[in-house]
Order: sequence, then structure tokens, then C-alpha cells
Amino acid sequence: MMKERKTKRRCVKRSGGAVFSSAREDLISTLPDALISQILLYLPTKEAVRTSVLSSRWKSVWLLIPKLDLDSKQFPDHNAFMGFMEKFIDISREHKSCLHKLKLRVHQNGSDQSCVTPWIDFVARRKLKHLDVECLSVKRDQYLEVIPLSLYICDTLVYLRIHGVSFGLFESISLPRLKTMCLEQNAYASEKVLESLISSCPVLEDLTIVRRTHDNVKVLRVHSQTLTCLSVGFDSGESDEAMHSYSKGETRLWIDAPRLKYLYLENEVSKSKVISNTGSLVKVSFVDSCSYPSDEFAVSKQQIVRDFFTAISRVKDVTFSKSIMKLIWAYLQVQPLPWFCNMSCLEAEFSRSDVNILSTFLERCPNLTSIVLDLTHCTTYQDSISFSRLPQCLLSSLEIVEIKSRFTGRSVEIKVARYFVENSLVLKKLVVHLSDSMQKRSLVHLRDLLALPRPSNCQIVYVVDS
Repeated sequence: MMKERKTKRRCVKRSGGAVFSSAREDLISTLPDALISQILLYLPTKEAVRTSVLSSRWKSVWLLIPKLDLDSKQFPDHNAFMGFMEKFIDISREHKSCLHKLKLRVHQNGSDQSCVTPWIDFVARRKLKHLDVECLSVKRDQYLEVIPLSLYICDTLVYLRIHGVSFGLFESISLPRLKTMCLEQNAYASEKVLESLISSCPVLEDLTIVRRTHDNVKVLRVHSQTLTCLSVGFDSGESDEAMHSYSKGETRLWIDAPRLKYLYLENEVSKSKVISNTGSLVKVSFVDSCSYPSDEFAVSKQQIVRDFFTAISRVKDVTFSKSIMKLIWAYLQVQPLPWFCNMSCLEAEFSRSDVNILSTFLERCPNLTSIVLDLTHCTTYQDSISFSRLPQCLLSSLEIVEIKSRFTGRSVEIKVARYFVENSLVLKKLVVHLSDSMQKRSLVHLRDLLALPRPSNCQIVYVVDS
């Protein structure tokens, strides 16, 4: 007869007097709460909360985790999400626990009540270091949440990201440890609120501002003695009508940051851009930045534009969108550009006849070593392209040229490629992108390019794009 097997706890004594249990034990549960909370820290919040059902021992251990990362979409409905957060706040208050990192993504509709403001107020008073709150409303102009006054004086805060919230008036502000701040699609009680928020962060290094045309800020002033990286732009979801209307108003962007190294402007349509103290600036990037239309390039704007280009003339690495190249084209009809003697890397996007200024522009960049040209939107015919100049950089410094548009054999691509191959004395590599759908036709033109005499014996490389 087969005996029934049962698991029993037996103690076995071995040499040395050590006693071992032969049955499996829950060793993790014997660890101190502080150590268990550190282990749970590496789990998603949702999974960490689930450990509370393991046993009475685990019921409240997850509350000791110093971070909370939640998305309201993870709950059955908005009320369930609010109920969970309210319970968490109550228990945290009872246990006097501190939350160092809070990340919330809250989806709200027009009928939802304000709920995030008191939660931020609670954590801001308890040694908060990292706050990331994203409020997504179905109505673009609706701001249900307001930043509590306690956040403006949170002396432990190091990282702050706020999306879709209203910043009200405040009497005092002190954020002595804040190094990274990201403000996205918010509204501000006044221009002074945003200006003071930026300038009152004595160790701020990285600042991102994504704006809306109705954010109540016509003049954006960025004053900081410590800022090294700045990104400013407008929400890509704004309508063309709203962006056009905003750009026509008395809008300004003022930047005074003597330690600034990296500047990124995306969809930045302010009528005037003034940048001062640019001695540390290394890289400037413009993406879809709007410019003054050529037919409105009045004499009164010439000095503003010249001051703008002079401010960035010492930068080493530059990316110009097609709108900026249009601005350069319009400016060159009136007077020459300042010299860009420090520029070594350039990426530029051309459209229509703007490509005609290529050689003229390169003449102002005598030490350029690398250039990337995007000709995707350039529809100029070969007969209308004229490169009458031979810039210094082609004779002494330019080593790498990349044509990012798909090399389908269009006249503009052929003309530009030939210009560099035939005239660059120190060119090491020319990279062209071929269209996968027109690869056979592209290869024919590529062979013609390879057959050209090359004074520098440069390598011609092609990349097939799908």
C-alpha cells in the first residue's frame, strides 16, 4: 500500500550545532519593512499594490515605497482612481510616510471635479523630490487644476514636470534645489508668474516650455544664471489660424542665460526673438520655426533680425528649418549676414528657390566641416539654380556632406550633389539617400555622379530609404 505523503516541518541537526528547516519558508517576509519597500520600488506601482493581498504582513508594506506612478486609465473609471488616491493620502497621513516621487497621468472630461491640486499640496509638504503631473482634458481650453502654493516653496524638489495645469498668483517662491523643469501646455495668471518661476530657481539647469497661444503670456522672459539647456516651442496641436493670429501680435521671446549651451526652438512663432549673453552657446536648433514673410520684411525689422543672427553667430552646431532659411533668403535681399566663423556643423532644410542662397550662405561659414541638406520640399528646377560662388569652406574644411532627401534624380538634387563633388577639395564623404520605390532610376543618376571628376577623391555612399 502506498503511504500518503504529507509535508511536515522537521528540524535536522547537523555538525556544528546548526539547525535547518526541511520545509520551505517565506524568507522575504522575514526581511525588515525598509528592505522590502526597496525591493518593491523596482516594480510598477500597480504590481506593488497587489502584494498587499499576500498576507496581513504585506497589507501596508507597499505604502512605504517612496514613489507612486499611476495612470487614471488603469482604473475602471475616474471615481475609482480618485477613491484610490484619497485612500492612499489618508493612509500616508496616518503613517506619516514621505513620498519622494509622484507621477500621475490624469484623464479628465468636462464633468470631472478638481482632484489633483490637494494631492500635490499633500506631497509637496513631505520632502517631495520628483513631481510629474499630466492632466489631459477633453477640452483644450479647460484647466481644472491649479498649482497649490505649497509647491512654490518646496525646498526638496529636484525635478518638476507639469502638463495642462493653471499657475496662479503667489506671494513668495523658493525652489532652491530644482534642476530640471518642464512646463507643458499650461496657463499662467500673468507673464510675471512664469518669469518669476524661472528666475527664482537658483540651480536650474534644464528648462522646457511647451506653450499654447492662449496661455496668457505675450512676452516670455527667460532669465537664469545657471541654465545650460533651454527648449521653447508651441503645442503642435494648435490650429494654423491660432498660430498665425498669435504671430501677428506683439509677442516676444527674451533669453538672458549666460551659461546656456543648448537652445532648441520648435514651432516658436514669437514676432521677435532677443538672445543676449550667448558666449557659452554651443548648439542651436530651429524646427518648423515661423519667420517673417518676405513680402513683409520691412526696414524696421532688419535690425531685429540682424541682432538675432549676430547673437547666434558664434555657435558651433546649428540646425535651421526651412522657415529660417526663408528668413535668411529675405534678409540677404537687403544686406549680408554676419560671419559664422565658429560654425562646424550645419543642418538646413530648403524649400523652393531658397536653395539658390546655398553658396552665398556657405560663404559666411568659412570653417564648416559637416553639412546636412534636406531638399525634400525643394521643388526648384535645375535651370533656375545658380551657384556662382566658391566658399572658403569648400576649399579648406568641408569633409562631410549629406543630402537627406531621397535621391530620385530630381534636377535640384543632381545640381547640389555635383556642386559639392566637383568643387570640394577636402571632401571625404558624400551621403545620398535613395528612394526604395525608385531605386533603379536613382542608381542611374548615382552612376553619373560616381563618374564625375573628384578633386578630393571623396567616398560616395548611398542609403536606401523605405
